[in-house]
Amino acid sequence: MQGFRMEAYTGFAQVYDIFMDNVPYEEWADNIRNMLMKYGVKDGLILDLGCGTGNITRRLADYGYDMIGIDISEEMLGIAIENKYEEDGEVLPGSKREDILYLNQDMRSFELYGTIGAVICSCDSMNYILKEEDLKQIFRLVNNYLDPGGIFLFDMNTEYKYKNILGDNVIAENREDCSFIWENYYNETDNLNEYQVTIFVKSETDGNENSRQKAVGNLYEKFSETHIQKAYSIERIKELLIEAGMEFIGVYDGYSEAAPAENTERVCFLAREKYQQGKEYNAD
Repeated sequence: MQGFRMEAYTGFAQVYDIFMDNVPYEEWADNIRNMLMKYGVKDGLILDLGCGTGNITRRLADYGYDMIGIDISEEMLGIAIENKYEEDGEVLPGSKREDILYLNQDMRSFELYGTIGAVICSCDSMNYILKEEDLKQIFRLVNNYLDPGGIFLFDMNTEYKYKNILGDNVIAENREDCSFIWENYYNETDNLNEYQVTIFVKSETDGNENSRQKAVGNLYEKFSETHIQKAYSIERIKELLIEAGMEFIGVYDGYSEAAPAENTERVCFLAREKYQQGKEYNAD
């Protein structure tokens, strides 16, 4: 699919949460909530774009928000639905997990039935958008579906991270029931970061293993996926937000209120719905 390269999150979906257990979802969700509260979004309907397995979606539902999660991967959404009632952290009284609506849609052309108070997008989902015109299209759609003055908060990996942290490296991790090998390459000319992920997952058995499996021990299934992300400058993202009709508010070092530094690996952008005469979006 031109401008959006992701064969990803098929086989990897089933082990995604295992290998992402170092991500501070609880802290991120808390900081997202604080930012939403600061800008007046204290309740109501929130959209989580590129929601994946729903780690942030569920936590914001625990805070009482009515959540919609959109993702292009059916496999990731299947796990999000299965995990809707998982207690990954404190489930607060008034949680609205059971009301979460998950939709299998492409974020470049997502559709909703009405407006919403805020849109969030975490875990560098926006870096998968490889063409500026597609990114601006998403920003236009967000602006169209936000309530007047609604908030748009999203994060992106920085060029510093792709170039200096991931670079041309090989990363491997082994767990009890699965392992992965991550072969990374960053093209500075095109600002594209490509990584080939090979996953090995222990095969499930019903206790009636065949003679070969008994002879060789545990068997593993192998999956391979290719992910491509793009690094954008802070200034260019700001320009695209403004070109899409939004009000740019600020950019931060991760999920904090500090300004980005030279070695910042993840930045968060904050924008606000800006009224435009006849702003209703026309996909044509």
